[in-house]
Amino acid sequence: MSNWFLSDIRLVINSRTLRGFSNSGYRILWASNFLSYFARWMQVTVLGWFVLELTDSPFLVSLVGFFGWMPVFALGMYGGLLADISNRKKIILSTQTSGLISTFIMAILLLLGTDHFWYAYPLMLITGIAWALDMPSRRSAIHDLVGTPGVTNGVALDSAGMSAARMLGPATAGLMISTVGFGLSYTFITSVYLLATLLISRFEMPTQSRDQSYRKGVLRDLLIGLRYVGSNQALLAVILTTMVMNLLMFPYVNMIPVISRDILYVGADLMGILQGSAGGGAVAGAIVVASILNVRYHGRLFLIGSMVTMITLLIFSFSSWYLLSFILLFVLGIGHSGFSTMQSTSVMLVSIPEMRGKALGVVNLAIGSQPFGALLIGLVAERMGPNSAIMLHSIVGALCLTLIGITLPSIWHTLQPDKLQSRKPENHYLHP
Repeated sequence: MSNWFLSDIRLVINSRTLRGFSNSGYRILWASNFLSYFARWMQVTVLGWFVLELTDSPFLVSLVGFFGWMPVFALGMYGGLLADISNRKKIILSTQTSGLISTFIMAILLLLGTDHFWYAYPLMLITGIAWALDMPSRRSAIHDLVGTPGVTNGVALDSAGMSAARMLGPATAGLMISTVGFGLSYTFITSVYLLATLLISRFEMPTQSRDQSYRKGVLRDLLIGLRYVGSNQALLAVILTTMVMNLLMFPYVNMIPVISRDILYVGADLMGILQGSAGGGAVAGAIVVASILNVRYHGRLFLIGSMVTMITLLIFSFSSWYLLSFILLFVLGIGHSGFSTMQSTSVMLVSIPEMRGKALGVVNLAIGSQPFGALLIGLVAERMGPNSAIMLHSIVGALCLTLIGITLPSIWHTLQPDKLQSRKPENHYLHP
């Protein structure tokens, strides 16, 4: 009986969809990543509803997203540099610990009954700093563990975990706000961070070669990353698409508490479920991508998935019916899976090995455009309402994605490293 059970488990692990889990290090990394994503989405949901209840201001709610993502803009490329030159496990463990401490402090404040909404902002700032510094290391570690042949599956499974966290985190947060309040909700978030930290402490990274060029200056290395990305049309398309998505699509998340309460007329529990519906769609989409043995056109899937999210978001902006809004965000999540799965995968496939971390750092810089989108959507929502703000963002976003697809056609072709680029010295990327 025992042998039959173990044999069955091996069969599942070695299947096409879950083949990345055959690596024990990857399993630990995936579990820690999932818990970190889950805790982060709970934070965003709890703090968004907390600020809304105390202020009734869409703009002040949007500042939760602004402070959470601003460090990604300021430090994203530095995070990519650290992934190349430092021990990735130490980076992830350090940032994980800082998140644990900050959530513990906020849990104490909420348990003591604080009514100062501005506490949410420095907390999200600390979380954002951790996210900016460790995300390139987390994604680079996937490649280290599973190699180039398994990177599409590895990133797809990680994206599925991120999407599952995006579904379960808000739903759990909304339910806990309604039943036990903000303080105990944050106590639970702290316990999740603790478990994620303990898992990373057990994680063993493969030996990585370190780029010693950082001795010549951090800014020099960041400039090399920018020049390198600009020299490759496919990489540039990925970066510009990422910037458009984070500036004009993802900020809608900050408006969900306002739309739920003031347009759909539901409480925190249904708000959490609505917030998580996009994650449910993204899980479904990521599982499909992970099941594909050989993806030939990564860029096409990336750009088409991005366009699906924009069009669905535009339709969502006209909805005043909860069930329809839920379905639309679920479809949006399916499109998002194409974007999120192929974003890092495309960069890792196109980049030469010694530039991979720097290129992922530029991706982080593009992701860092999200706080400006959060500010913009908050300002427009304050004057015109949240639905109008989302409508304007999605229209402009769809137009920008169309322009990228037309002007940078390499994104539609098979993605592979440029052999000519691999023969150029690093100093080449210091100059136009």
